[in-house]
Amino acid sequence: MKPLQIRDAHFPGRAEIDAYGNGGFRFADMSHRGSILCLPSGIYGWDFAEGEPLDASAFEKVLADAGEIEFLILGTGNDLRPIPKALKAVFNEHGIASDPMNTGAAVRTYNIMLMESRPVAAALIAVD
Repeated sequence: MKPLQIRDAHFPGRAEIDAYGNGGFRFADMSHRGSILCLPSGIYGWDFAEGEPLDASAFEKVLADAGEIEFLILGTGNDLRPIPKALKAVFNEHGIASDPMNTGAAVRTYNIMLMESRPVAAALIAVD
């Protein structure tokens, strides 16, 4: 018998976020507990919790898709947190405009931009 393989959570496509809260998100008739990255290449589980430092190392997967992203919506949890200047500079170097907002507003904004077929990505921190 093969050993159990645990893979990183990944939905290979773009999808609107149907619901958020209770520590996770619902999309594409699925649910995910924890934070997520919504990128052109798919939706990924993101090991990031509210209050952790916002630095470039947390956004490596976003930067890897930078050529396809013009806007990054950053859902910072229950409260709005500014994007540190150093991180904003990294996004700008990669041609990505970034905008922080609480996770609820970020979900709504992401869904609208996705419906408009805009080159958008979202980094959404889970909230209870």
